[in-house]
This record gives sequence, C-alpha cells and structure tokens, in this order.
Amino acid sequence: MTVKIQIADFDVSAEIAALRKGNSQVGAVASFIGVVRDVNDGGTVAEMTLEHYPGMTEKAIEEIIVQAKGRWKVLDALVIHRVGTLKPTDQIVLVIVTSGHRGDAFAACEFIMDYLKTRAPFWKKEQTGQGARWVEARATDDVAAERWRLKG
Repeated sequence: MTVKIQIADFDVSAEIAALRKGNSQVGAVASFIGVVRDVNDGGTVAEMTLEHYPGMTEKAIEEIIVQAKGRWKVLDALVIHRVGTLKPTDQIVLVIVTSGHRGDAFAACEFIMDYLKTRAPFWKKEQTGQGARWVEARATDDVAAERWRLKG
C-alpha cells in the first residue's frame, strides 16, 4: 500500500506497471484518474489550488486503504494526490487497486475514491472570472460515501 502526496504530475502507465510488477496473483487492476475541469458551479475555472495537512493527510488515506483491504480481497493499492496549483486538464488524483478478480478491484477502487472525497483533509480553492473561492463539500460526495456503510 502506497500513498503519495506530491506537486509533480504522475505517469499512470508507469504506476500501474510498478504496482503489478512480478506479482502473478494479480488478475485485475482497477484505476481512477481525477482531472481538473474548466467549469464548476456555473463558473469558469482558470486554476485550482489544493492544500493539505502534511502527515494527517497521508494517515487518513492509509486508513481508507486499510478499510478497503478489510472489505475486499485487495492485493495492493496506490493513491497519488497532487497538491499545489493545477490548471484545467491537469491530473489531480490517481487510485489503483490490484486484486485477483475484477469485482474486488472495482469495488475497492470506487470505495477508496468515495472516501477520499469525504474523509481526506484537502482544501480546494478555485480561481474564477469572479475571483477566488473555496470549494465546499458536496452533498453528492457524502451520499456516495454513505452507501458503503450499507454494503461491502
């Protein structure tokens, strides 16, 4: 299990190859890539700045991965989350899960991403045509995370 918080971009292919390298038990790899959009809440977004609480952020994400490993047959998992100033089309987050079977990989990947959105300490500020604004938590993210309390 690996968690990286970084300013630099990531290479998805290289990260997937490294995660599954030499492990003949891997039968499935599921991944999610989050990307900066150029519009949010009806306004044009020129850039987004992501901040976090070093140490606390990594620990929160590690705990999310441990929960996923407790629910599904996960062989390994990787989360890379970028911080700093990002532009539209820049990659923000990468979640990769390996398992023996696709169902476990898909479910664990989705669970990790849903919990990242609601439980990892990140703060986002968007620069729009109307000025800077902090991005509030979305009710839809809470609903997505809540559904995992009902099923495993």
